[in-house]
Amino acid sequence: MKELKMFIDGKFVENKSGKWIDVLNPSTEEVIARMPDGSVDDAKVAIDAAEVAQAKWEKIPAVERASYLIKMAEGIRKREKELTDIIVSEGGKTQGLANVEVLFTADYLEYMAGWARRYEGEIIQSDRPNENIFLFKKPIGVTTGILPWNFPFFLIARKAAPALVTGNTIVVKPSQITPINAYVFAQIVEETGLPKGVFNLINGRGSVIGHELAANPKVGMVSLTGSVAAGQQTMAAAAPNITKVSLELGGKAPAIVMPDADIDLAVKSIVASRVINTGQVCNCAERVYVHKKVKDIFIEKLVAGMKAVKVGNPAEVKDLDMGPLVEAKALASIEEKVEKALKQGAKLLCGGKRIGTKGYFFEPTVLVNVTNKMDIIQEETFGPVLPVVEFSEIDEVLALANDSEFGLTSSVYTQNLDTAVKLVRGLKFGETYINRENFEAMQGFHAGWRKSGIGGADGKHGLEEYLQTHVVYLETKD
Repeated sequence: MKELKMFIDGKFVENKSGKWIDVLNPSTEEVIARMPDGSVDDAKVAIDAAEVAQAKWEKIPAVERASYLIKMAEGIRKREKELTDIIVSEGGKTQGLANVEVLFTADYLEYMAGWARRYEGEIIQSDRPNENIFLFKKPIGVTTGILPWNFPFFLIARKAAPALVTGNTIVVKPSQITPINAYVFAQIVEETGLPKGVFNLINGRGSVIGHELAANPKVGMVSLTGSVAAGQQTMAAAAPNITKVSLELGGKAPAIVMPDADIDLAVKSIVASRVINTGQVCNCAERVYVHKKVKDIFIEKLVAGMKAVKVGNPAEVKDLDMGPLVEAKALASIEEKVEKALKQGAKLLCGGKRIGTKGYFFEPTVLVNVTNKMDIIQEETFGPVLPVVEFSEIDEVLALANDSEFGLTSSVYTQNLDTAVKLVRGLKFGETYINRENFEAMQGFHAGWRKSGIGGADGKHGLEEYLQTHVVYLETKD
């Protein structure tokens, strides 16, 4: 059995606590590895190493810092198949999606490396005749990243790449459910010759390690991707030191199908957006609002599309649409949510139950006779369940879609430009996809409103999350 190690101050270290956490394959429920059950002291040692390293790292030219990101991307591509297989085995992701994640991560590192010569400060006009005002963009210092399990490999790069290229150092904590891929990432980092302490990887429980990564006074910024509850805990831990937080939290993305929509395109895109990673993606379609004029044909095709989804063990079958849920707790949660929806009056058109007795598989599910007051509409589901709500007017559907504590993503299906623009103006979400599936671009800005988060990631604006400003007023003699 593979025993993972932490990567602190440029070297892999043995498990000092002697305590371990098992890593399971969600398709088979077999233990495939174990990771150290780290302590607060482990986190402190990693943060201290990052602090020492940061003073030298920020003085290195940005383009030289970026060269290490390019080397990481090269290392990832050399181990493409190994990493794909790891993501499949520990997370239950389909082979195709796992491979996309691996290659997208390499591309992302190179993309962020490209900002080395492009991010800049400003020269501001002064009201005084002999004064120059300069606005410098400087690194924050030590940053920390607390990762989820649903895109575990990519999220390392999403947090580390902008941090490192801008002169920060980082301590990363992967999810205890999917830590093996992060261990390989650390091996790749070691092979690049990155200065010690610049990138650190620690393992442990969020309640222990995660808390220290947010609460430690030496940390300048903590970035977390996870649940609303985890975000609230992170903010509370960071509050005493007024530490900057960047949070990507839950979502309950509405998909709006207007009467003039291309129904086949809408069904194809919504199904893809619901079953990607078995519905365990913050920005995937979580609830559908369909106009009454096209409701019947849309639901007929939606049910057919969900029934056609190919489910199985992704390690055994290459061409699948969906694998298992990530853990037993996730399976129990989905079963409970569907049962509760039925008790509240929803009608089941397909799916609704576990598949088999081994592995955490659940049938793609469609629910109708749903109202906005039901928990299945208001609570994040994180599984392959689609509730469908009927509407009549555009103002009505805007009110229904916005009736949520979340505000991450949304989607619209219409062939009318005026309708699309009106909906975009009215939707209170960080992202809206029009006539396409829910999947963001690295050059965009992935950021949620309301309880979906603070700050954001990707593109120029995501890079600037890792910078702070220093304004200098320089007055000279005549």
